[in-house]
Amino acid sequence: MSATYKDAGVDLDVYAESMSRLPRLMHRTHSPRVIPSDGGFAGLFQLDFAGKLFARNYQDPVLVSGTDGVGTKLKIAQQTDHHQTVGIDLVGMCVNDLLCTGAEPLFFLDYVAMGRDDPARLERIVQGISDGCVIGDMALLGGETAIMPDMYGDEDYDLAGFAVGVVERSRLIDGKQISEGDVVLGLASSGLHSNGFSLVRKVIRDAKCDWDHAPPQLEGKTLAEVCLEPTRIYTAAIRNVLAHYRVKQVLHGLAHITGGGFEENLDRILPAQVDAVIDASSWNAPPIFGWLQETGKIETSEMRRVFNMGIGMTAVVSEFYAASIASQINDAGVPCHPVGKIVAGTGTVRYQ
Repeated sequence: MSATYKDAGVDLDVYAESMSRLPRLMHRTHSPRVIPSDGGFAGLFQLDFAGKLFARNYQDPVLVSGTDGVGTKLKIAQQTDHHQTVGIDLVGMCVNDLLCTGAEPLFFLDYVAMGRDDPARLERIVQGISDGCVIGDMALLGGETAIMPDMYGDEDYDLAGFAVGVVERSRLIDGKQISEGDVVLGLASSGLHSNGFSLVRKVIRDAKCDWDHAPPQLEGKTLAEVCLEPTRIYTAAIRNVLAHYRVKQVLHGLAHITGGGFEENLDRILPAQVDAVIDASSWNAPPIFGWLQETGKIETSEMRRVFNMGIGMTAVVSEFYAASIASQINDAGVPCHPVGKIVAGTGTVRYQ
């Protein structure tokens, strides 16, 4: 008997069914800048609009790109059979990086690798990616689904995302304008986002808790619900501020607070002659952080190094505009307030 691909673990008929479920999830994210190319080998996107009403009229556009994944947060999705939000995490981790340059997000591509084909599960995953693209205001332009038995277990999968944006060179945000006296605004996270989950899972495993456990500190929510809360996407908040100040460059620096916390993310944009002094008492971290620290007996320094501690992005702004910018970000639905200041120094971040 001759061997077939199906014998090797890949059923092309099931794969075709999986692919048939995805176009609608892509099309709902498309803007007029997407050039239809269903069935093509690559997605097509025009940088500018043809019509005058929405034309960008770029003078010196710079393309911005980024890639990321979701990490071992995926293990929780797989163990709880809750796959519909990790796609939001995937988009969020990529688009929040783009925003730090002042870029307008344009389009997104995904890569899904699975141990076995499962059309319904794939659809739930890509639904989340599609939802993330709608929130992030970018087109889901294409992607790749790879079925790789032996590389992954039957219930395992991994995700990678790739985002592209554009910014006028004159409006590029790179931290060079940060100066002594500036204010550091903290934009609240939705929780853990997508960092530190190897430690999260170890704490929960060592405590012999299951995902349905609802510690009193979490106010009625289970560990699964809190840990799978999707990453907050900051597109609307940041783009609204940039649209409000079309001439002045009021955002001197933006930092996406991911693994490494303030000290290993905010310092990446600081000029060599200043420090950022963070007041950790200026905000209340979501309860999951306190529960993890207490349950796992984790040092505060380690918590700050691994997790965002409730602040998912920082904006360094002129003191004169700080109150107005914070108000605009709050109006966009993202809690925001001062969490620190810029002082003379050597390009480092420290807590007061």
